[in-house]
Amino acid sequence: RYFRWWFKKTCIEKKSAFIDLLCAVPLQQIYGCPLGGIGGGTITRGWRGEFCRWQLNPGLYHYGTVIANQFTVCLRCKGQTIYQQVLSVERPSTLQGWNWGYCGHYAFYHALYPRAWLVYELPGQNVVLTCRQLSPVIPHDYKDSSLPVGVFIWEVENGRDEDVEVSIMFSLQNGMGAKEDRSGGHWNEPFTFQKDGERVAGVLLHHFPAVNPFTLAISAREKAGTGVTHVTAFNPAGLGREVWQDLLQDGRLDSPTGKSSPTEKGEVTAAAVCASCRVPAHGHKTLELALAWDMPCVHFGSKEKLHLRRYTRFFGSKGDAAPALSHYALTHYEEWERKIEAWQNPILENSQLPSWYKSALFNELYFMTDGGTVWMEVPSDCCAEDLQGPAGAGLSHLLPVLREYGRFAYLEGQEYRMYNTYDVHFYASFALVMLWPKLQISLQYDIAVTVVNEDVQPRQYLMCGQTAQVKMKNVVPHDIGDPGDEPWQRVNAYLMHDTADWKDLNLKFVLQVYRDYYLTHDSLYLRDMWPVCQAVMESELKFDTDNDGLIENGGFADQTYDAWVVHGASAYCGGLWLAAVCMMCKMAEVLEDTEVRQKYLDILNKGKEAFERKLWNGKYYNYDSSGSDTSSSIMSDQCAGQWFLGACGLDQGEFEVFPKSHILSALKTIFEKNVLSFAGGTMGAVNGMRPDGVPDTSSVQSNEVWIGVVYSLAATMIQEGMVEEGFRTAEGCYRTVWERLGMAFQTPEAYREKKVYRSLAYMRPLSIWSMQLALERRAGQALAPAQLPQAPTHP
Repeated sequence: RYFRWWFKKTCIEKKSAFIDLLCAVPLQQIYGCPLGGIGGGTITRGWRGEFCRWQLNPGLYHYGTVIANQFTVCLRCKGQTIYQQVLSVERPSTLQGWNWGYCGHYAFYHALYPRAWLVYELPGQNVVLTCRQLSPVIPHDYKDSSLPVGVFIWEVENGRDEDVEVSIMFSLQNGMGAKEDRSGGHWNEPFTFQKDGERVAGVLLHHFPAVNPFTLAISAREKAGTGVTHVTAFNPAGLGREVWQDLLQDGRLDSPTGKSSPTEKGEVTAAAVCASCRVPAHGHKTLELALAWDMPCVHFGSKEKLHLRRYTRFFGSKGDAAPALSHYALTHYEEWERKIEAWQNPILENSQLPSWYKSALFNELYFMTDGGTVWMEVPSDCCAEDLQGPAGAGLSHLLPVLREYGRFAYLEGQEYRMYNTYDVHFYASFALVMLWPKLQISLQYDIAVTVVNEDVQPRQYLMCGQTAQVKMKNVVPHDIGDPGDEPWQRVNAYLMHDTADWKDLNLKFVLQVYRDYYLTHDSLYLRDMWPVCQAVMESELKFDTDNDGLIENGGFADQTYDAWVVHGASAYCGGLWLAAVCMMCKMAEVLEDTEVRQKYLDILNKGKEAFERKLWNGKYYNYDSSGSDTSSSIMSDQCAGQWFLGACGLDQGEFEVFPKSHILSALKTIFEKNVLSFAGGTMGAVNGMRPDGVPDTSSVQSNEVWIGVVYSLAATMIQEGMVEEGFRTAEGCYRTVWERLGMAFQTPEAYREKKVYRSLAYMRPLSIWSMQLALERRAGQALAPAQLPQAPTHP
């Protein structure tokens, strides 16, 4: 069934599959820190400085290094050029008139998202260049964080006994290195932009594919002692001698005026901008360059609706914003850096936190921008009825929230192309609610609208062959759509299973609602969500088939572990259920709804007893209550309910759902078996382990390690006082992914002990921010984001 569907989709319709099981993205161990803010597209640079992963069209990736996109240095002393070198280790077949093959021994890369550093110790020159790369990814900032820009600050240190003239040339091809680059009709033009006494100059590269046209801009900041010159157009497929000789001659470019001719079909074009300054002997100077891109209006795959990106609110939607974006980036990046440092330094300077954790915590945030992320404006003429659908009238603050903060969506993974996959977002949502809480609130409103409405269109599911309606009323959707279709309008792109019978989705909505309220104190949000929570819990109650206060799984893979079958009561879904019931009691108490509180209190008391009786075995909670060969497996995620309860301060006193001694015993068992007895304790926690210390191989997922689950497990351990064990558990994943497997900035969903991995660049590992929340709570620093001091705008 899947193959027939795949063939029709990819070979006949010429579209991408939402999950392509037959053509996985190949692993390339090359990626570094991506450029760009949230939701405007990203351009990823590799750790060798190459521009190698492109996500400008929403949710779609082009993997390919564009060889013309380079930084080149020219050094001149006493009127003579003494050194000119492309800062790349490549030796390509094009642009052979350039001096390639920089020796990698003299270059170093560091990344701490959203910044990265490339250091070049120019061999034999006694000159050191440090390129600091910066994107405006700033917590609690809903303007600058949306901007599609990256800044390159070049620090030049002259160790010579004489002055040296230094030029940095930034060359860029018009396009993304895809076949559209040769489709014809693309052109470049120089620009200058002056405002508030600050002047920026560069080149615009206008790119006109059939869908989603855009403009790239390369630029540099003019200031006293810094000159900016340019080449409007050159052929990046040729030898490139004219550009090279132009720079070599005097460390400047010719700076022709006027536009270039549009490219002919089959042609490619590129441009370059050059910033130059004199650096005194044993002195230091700075050159500032920027890359901006302006794709303001986008269509998704269906081309039904035109969407405006968030940044158009501030820079307009006419497609002429690249000069203003470039100027804004080059005149505001110092303020961005101050805010980033004010956010990161308390963590970086905490000597009690291990270095690998600091790296993981910030670098895993790359997925906030590079997860096919979109951040769209709601149309100005949009009314509440347009957004609510037939049944969403109760969501009174839906329109104000979406008007003010827009709509946010990110992919489950770069290979799993579904937006806001909800069972996975449950884990990743900690990053969003801690750093951009208004985007989490907005996302939840979008989910709530979908919950209360339905889509009665029938369709066949690929794994079971059954036909069912796309979306049932009062059930949380799996996702809000495929970027190849029309997200928000047509939800549930996931065709593998009918998720209406999944046991975890409804519960994860309720758990997030209370967690969000607990961290933001947004009582308007809580009031709007309360009827939706009641509706999804009411629909979940049907899964309690024996009326013992505990839901049962249906004998198929009916939760986020969608290939791991569960029968009867289960530690994972049963634990989430009891946590959600507890939070229903707490929300009812806050909202003074005594009737509903009593209803769920009665269910909780019954359910707690059933959970312990059916699943507790004296050391941990069994995988499920079926009594099958694998029902006694030790699941690393068995305490997921306790994880959320602890994050919300509901893990003790009257709200203690699971006996503290049982949680500690379960976590110690997981640490002993799933962590230390797996791969020598060096690869995190395997999902399922048999009591005899052998991984559970009953499904493809039971013997995988899921990095995002491991980070959440580590957070649970930290919450329960097992801090050392928590760090040891999470460290195994970091070392495996970022060091041993070379998967930096593409953390997968899963790997196995023997170097098998699945689904590169995945959403779930953002759950590492729940470790940070647990640490802050332990340290008594868990201020709600609403109370956090704003980062200062002045040093």
